[in-house]
Amino acid sequence: MANILLVDDDNELTALLSDILQLEGFSVRIAHNGEQGLLMADDDTDLILLDVMMPAMNGIEMLRKLRETRSTPVLMLTAKGEEIDRVLGLELGADDYLPKPFSDRELLARMRAILRRARLVQENPQETDSLTYLDLTIYPGRQEVTCNGIPIEMTATELALLSHLIRHPGTVVTKHTLSLEVLGKRLAPFDRAIDMHVSNLRKKLPPRADGKPRIKTLRGKGYLFVEAG
Repeated sequence: MANILLVDDDNELTALLSDILQLEGFSVRIAHNGEQGLLMADDDTDLILLDVMMPAMNGIEMLRKLRETRSTPVLMLTAKGEEIDRVLGLELGADDYLPKPFSDRELLARMRAILRRARLVQENPQETDSLTYLDLTIYPGRQEVTCNGIPIEMTATELALLSHLIRHPGTVVTKHTLSLEVLGKRLAPFDRAIDMHVSNLRKKLPPRADGKPRIKTLRGKGYLFVEAG
């Protein structure tokens, strides 16, 4: 049973979503603003459903403060057409976003995709389960990435994306493939989630010793993890 923290100021919506999620086997707690959400986001929280527009503290500010101390997976619930909020949320470390109004089926599919990535971390804590390429080593079970032995803080989604790219060095991987394999959803028109996660990776990964970029963008094709040599 996954523990869900639903942060939204719409009482009618939170009551409806809580009933739906509990019928699907989730444990649900509700906060009605970002301040309450921060207080309730603890080690037992598996996923946060976070609305953007709220009083006291909005979802963007809550996410900003949350990422100072926690890498808990976050699915942003955004108003239709509010692309700025979506982009900013992804920049701050949200795992994905879902525009309102949304169907129950789509919400559950997005939630389960995020939880699957997180569970791969939780259920495989062996230090020997690692992936190394050049100066980078990924320990999926510990949700840890190191560069020359120095840890790099990443979310489960960023780690999953980096793992996929590292497993295909020198190969162009399309955004459609990354969206399906990493985010667990088909790439929709104007969906910038993969672009923003790649941008976050570029910011977090130190420069290569040989001066080459780690990840190349091939416009209209996808992304390529640059080979050694």
